[in-house]
Amino acid sequence: MAKFPSDEWAKEYTEKLNSNPAYAEAGKTWDDSLTFVVQPDETYNDSWYLYLNLKAGKCIDSKVGKAESDVPKATFKYMGKYSNWVKLIKGEIDPIQGLMTGKFKLDGSMMKIMRYTNAAKEMVNTAKMVDSQF
Repeated sequence: MAKFPSDEWAKEYTEKLNSNPAYAEAGKTWDDSLTFVVQPDETYNDSWYLYLNLKAGKCIDSKVGKAESDVPKATFKYMGKYSNWVKLIKGEIDPIQGLMTGKFKLDGSMMKIMRYTNAAKEMVNTAKMVDSQF
């Protein structure tokens, strides 16, 4: 079981993402970088960053950090409070619905990322596959 968020969780997540055929298909034309940003709330006091370099349905590079300067600059940042990340990983929030309801914020082109909603959903489905401890 991997504690979320942690280096161990990030490693397990990227391994599962790279072995997920549904993500490989949905993300086959998505060549971009994305950083997941976990923001503090009443149950989690730190910030956490997971940078993912995505190419042709695979994550070809990833990096974690406690500060934005610890990870490379990404085309997109998907940001939300820790408690909302927990709900997302548990499947209680859809990633696009999370943006529309303000539970998450996107830094980057909304028009561009909307072309990859299936890939985004598969990324969340992959996160559900990680045996996570919150």
